[in-house]
Amino acid sequence: MQEILETPALLLDEARLQRNVERMRVRMDRLGVAFRPHVKTSKCLEVVRRQMAAGARGITVSTLKEAEEFFRAGIDDILYAVGIVPNKLHHALRLIREGCRLTLLLESVVMAEQVARHGAEHGVCYEVMIEIDTDGHRSGVKPDDPVLLDIAAALQGGARLKGVMTHAGASYDCNTPEALAAMAEQERSRCVAAATLLRNGGHACPVVSVGSTPTALSASHLEGVTEVRAGVYVFFDMVMADVGVCTTDDIAISVLCTVIGHQADQGWVITDGGWMAMSRDLGHDHHGYGMVCDSDGQPVPELGFGKANQEHGVLQWRGDAGVDLTQRFPVGGSLRILPNHACATAAQHGQYHVIPQNGGDWPVWPRFNGW
Repeated sequence: MQEILETPALLLDEARLQRNVERMRVRMDRLGVAFRPHVKTSKCLEVVRRQMAAGARGITVSTLKEAEEFFRAGIDDILYAVGIVPNKLHHALRLIREGCRLTLLLESVVMAEQVARHGAEHGVCYEVMIEIDTDGHRSGVKPDDPVLLDIAAALQGGARLKGVMTHAGASYDCNTPEALAAMAEQERSRCVAAATLLRNGGHACPVVSVGSTPTALSASHLEGVTEVRAGVYVFFDMVMADVGVCTTDDIAISVLCTVIGHQADQGWVITDGGWMAMSRDLGHDHHGYGMVCDSDGQPVPELGFGKANQEHGVLQWRGDAGVDLTQRFPVGGSLRILPNHACATAAQHGQYHVIPQNGGDWPVWPRFNGW
C-alpha cells in the first residue's frame, strides 16, 4: 500500500495505537483514578473513540475548536486546559448553551472575576478549575500561594470552583525511572496540597487533576488525586523514548517519505520529507528532525536527519564510506521517519494512513487543525 501513497504521508500503526491505549487503561485502573485523555495529540475522532472505549471519562482539549469538534461527535464532558481569556468566552458560552459540559481553566483573580461576571450576565454558571504550578515549567499558581483563596472567592455568581489541575511538563526533562517517579510524586503532592489549602479556606474542591505521559506512567500511587490526563502516550515519540517511558517499537506514527536524489560527495540522501512534513520541533536534539527508518519501520542508525528545508529532508550517511548510497537508497525508494514530537508532526498533516492491525486495505482517518 505504501508504494502507491503520495508522499510525504503520515502513517498510523493501528496495532501499536491499540497497545498504547490498553497500557494506559491497565495502569489507570491499577492506580484507581479516572482518566481524561488529552486529545490534542491525535485530533482524530477514530483515535478518541478507542480511548473512550477503553474507559476514558471525558476528554481534555487545548483549543475550543477541539472542544467543538468532539462535542459535535457526541463527547460532552470536556476540560479546556488552556487559560481562558475574554475573547474566547462567547465561544465557550455557545458550547455550554448547546449542552456541552465544558470546564474552563484560569490562574488569576482578574480572570476569575471576568469569568464570573460574564456567566452572571449571560445566565450561566461556568465550571472552573485553577491551574497549579507544581514544577516551574509553565503556567499556574504555586500550591502554597494565598492568592488561590482570592481566586476561589472571586468565583461567585456566574462561576463555580470545580477543582485544581496541574501538568508536570518538567517531566519531559527526566530520563531515569527514579527521576520520573520523583517528579510524579512532586506533581501529585503539590496539587493535592493546593486542594487542601482551598478546602481549609472553606472552598469545595472536588476534582484534583494531574497529568503528563511520563508521570502517568511513573507514579507509584495517586492518593488524593481524582483524575489523570495524558496525551502523547497514544502515539509516543522520540522524546518519550529518550525520557524512557517507551521504546521505538511503541511509536505508532511515522512519516513516509520518498528518496528524490543524492549528493554523493556530501554523503547525503535527499527526500521529499522536509520540516513541513516533520515540524521544526527538534525534541531533545538527539535525532535531528526524527529517527530514520526503512520502509518497514526498522531504524537505520547510519542515516542522520540533521538538516531540513521546507520540502527537502537532507539525510546524512554516517556509516561505511564505501557504501553506494544511490544503490542502497535508490531514487523512488521509501523511508519512514519517527517523529520527535508526535503532536507537532501530526499537526503538519490532514489525515492518517492507517496500517490495519488485521491486514487488508489501509483506511484513512481524518484529523483537523486550527483554533
